[in-house]
Amino acid sequence: MKALLIVDVQNDFCPGGALPAPDGDKVVPVINRIMDKFDLIVASKDWHNENNEVHFEKWPKHCIKGTEGAAFHPDLRNTKINNIFLKGTGNKDDGYSAFEATSMDLENYLKEKNVDELYIAGLTTEYCVKDSSIDSVDKGFNTYLVVDAVKGVNQNPGDEEKALEELKEKGVKFIESTTL
Repeated sequence: MKALLIVDVQNDFCPGGALPAPDGDKVVPVINRIMDKFDLIVASKDWHNENNEVHFEKWPKHCIKGTEGAAFHPDLRNTKINNIFLKGTGNKDDGYSAFEATSMDLENYLKEKNVDELYIAGLTTEYCVKDSSIDSVDKGFNTYLVVDAVKGVNQNPGDEEKALEELKEKGVKFIESTTL
């Protein structure tokens, strides 16, 4: 079975949010368009405590649990999502990878559903998307990055390109949404 993992398409990672990826909102129509190609759709959310001392030393406060910034982008068809995995929920963790979710174990959930192909879309390419993709490969899933359904934050010029190269080297396959 193939599944779609939507990584952190939350208001704070979109334009106007606390830690926006330029054009982060542009992934939403692409993701909405491909949802019907999958029998199983899961999503992750950054779900930070306001006093996460480790994470907020590196980043502006964002995706504080229960806030509008932590909500999915309003145009995302979130009613199609079968399960949501919350990550970064402690006071001392980053929770970049969806496989680090504390609300439920993503690896076991996917394996119980007989998923062998995992397609990944969302925000941001060089952090949560990258770490989720690498963990997906490491856990034995055939992993595909939907390249026109991800955006990077690019804190430093070239960060997103470096992340994509790392993902290629790790064995993540790249695919365009139009070929699904």
